[in-house]
Amino acid sequence: MLIENLVQRFTEAKNYTPSHANELLDFLQKSYISGELSIVEYKKLFCELTTQHDAEKPSEFFMKTKLFNFEYEIAF
Repeated sequence: MLIENLVQRFTEAKNYTPSHANELLDFLQKSYISGELSIVEYKKLFCELTTQHDAEKPSEFFMKTKLFNFEYEIAF
């Protein structure tokens, strides 16, 4: 599959054309997870999007959580 085919599938599914390669990357990943693409197609398109079209995955956000220390007794 070529990028042009991916754009066409995206447009048909979403009813608008992608404004950035990152949208295509998200669509590509969802298509792979749902079994619509083989691993070979996924890798090829992923590499093309990231190297030639500057697509990138968003930075992950980590929510900091505070762990509470609870006092407890152990009876033996």
